[in-house]
Amino acid sequence: MDKIDKQILHELQGNARISNLELAEKVHLSPTPCARRVRQLEDAGIITQHVTLLDPEKLDLKLSALISVTMEKHTAELFEKFERHVAELPEVMECYVVTGQDSDFLIKAIVKDMRHYEEFLLKRLTKLEGVSGVHSSFVLRQPINKHHLPI
Repeated sequence: MDKIDKQILHELQGNARISNLELAEKVHLSPTPCARRVRQLEDAGIITQHVTLLDPEKLDLKLSALISVTMEKHTAELFEKFERHVAELPEVMECYVVTGQDSDFLIKAIVKDMRHYEEFLLKRLTKLEGVSGVHSSFVLRQPINKHHLPI
């Protein structure tokens, strides 16, 4: 990956809807080679998807929770099953397998309010096979919210 590829990635991280013509101008290429480079970055798996970011508050999703989940057993099968099921929960935005603390997973969930969170937690998350404990922290505010990788 050269300097032009990095410029392309920087521009696309800032605006995934930029036209190929505008992108080519910004990185000082003609449109055809620019489009070819973008396609190569996609084929190489460096660009994994093009997304639209939404404002959760304007969609009445006002509560974010960071949830530490502890599993009763540490088996690959149980972890894989949990990961498959938690991926189907629409409130779950991110899920990490973690180390260095008492929990096994760290989940970021976004919900409308505390009542929605209670329903999510008690009727769905803690009902998943293998979950032995959860600890929730609630986001008061988010002073930093970056989506640009430092390339």
